[in-house]
Amino acid sequence: MQSRLHKTPKTRRATPGKETMKAVVLRKSGEPDVLEVTEVEPPRPGAGDVLIDVVAAGLNRADVQQRRGVYPPPPGASEYPGLEVSGRIADAGTSDFRPGDAVVALLAGGGYAEQVAAPAGQVLPVPAGVDLAAAAGLPEVAATVYSNLILTAGLRRGETVLVHGATGGIGTMAIQLAQAWGARTIVTAGTAEKLEFARSLGAEVCVNYREQDFVAEVDAATGGRGVDVILDVVGAKYLSRNVKALATGGRLVVIGLQGGAKAELDLGALMARRASVTGTTLRSRPVEEKSSIMAGVYQHVWPLISDGTISVPVDRTFPLAEVVEAHRYFDSGQHTGKILLSVQEA
Repeated sequence: MQSRLHKTPKTRRATPGKETMKAVVLRKSGEPDVLEVTEVEPPRPGAGDVLIDVVAAGLNRADVQQRRGVYPPPPGASEYPGLEVSGRIADAGTSDFRPGDAVVALLAGGGYAEQVAAPAGQVLPVPAGVDLAAAAGLPEVAATVYSNLILTAGLRRGETVLVHGATGGIGTMAIQLAQAWGARTIVTAGTAEKLEFARSLGAEVCVNYREQDFVAEVDAATGGRGVDVILDVVGAKYLSRNVKALATGGRLVVIGLQGGAKAELDLGALMARRASVTGTTLRSRPVEEKSSIMAGVYQHVWPLISDGTISVPVDRTFPLAEVVEAHRYFDSGQHTGKILLSVQEA
């Protein structure tokens, strides 16, 4: 059953430093059963880091790609999967946080664990009125969507956005943030149930990519003008059609490669539209860039979450010990919204 972010529980004291901790490790690449929960050494916070007792971690496609051996962590990052967590400050270091503060963190890795060390600039307080465990589904999607739709694509009020993969964590955030920004949303998904879910979040035009040509549907919905912005998780498979769907001055932002990495680009079609194609990733960006993005998220997105304009639907939560089952469920493509791992009690 779908659940929404809800009221924050009462505070609890931070856990003292651990001698060992539970974490999910990858002994090799492959299917979900290569994931293993074991005892490891806890992280050692560096200069500018805070130490967090993890309550929950969010699953992301990057974790799946790391598991499959095609998306390794950047140099210096933890080898354990997990790009976002919620929890409580165990050691605030030199930051303005205090032990016991309820926070979320954007990570380059290591989130599937009882403790993480994170740069203080990538750590934010949990938005007011938000459940601490469910908040684990916020930082990665909020930072990805805000940085790509708002900062990279420069989305403006009155524009039209096409969102592929509308019912995952990224898609659900993109629909709501675009709507809050005053933009119109067109989305694609593969089932009637998922399209109805997207519509419930504010999507205005919903396209079943298994049965409909999204370029034709975009033309029909925009009177042949095309869309101003496309947020794409598919990549090569959609490249030529994405360009055809762009309006004059349109911006295509590719953030995923589910449909492959290599394709021919019709430069003539791109030039005729005076359009642009940008490929971005978040995980490997320098700490300074990610901290700047998180500051923007705190200023522009957090208030929309606190007042209920934006929510992050949580599809299912699995205990950390059931990480294999969680990944199998993610791989099935059945979920709408976020999948979380429950690590410790809030």
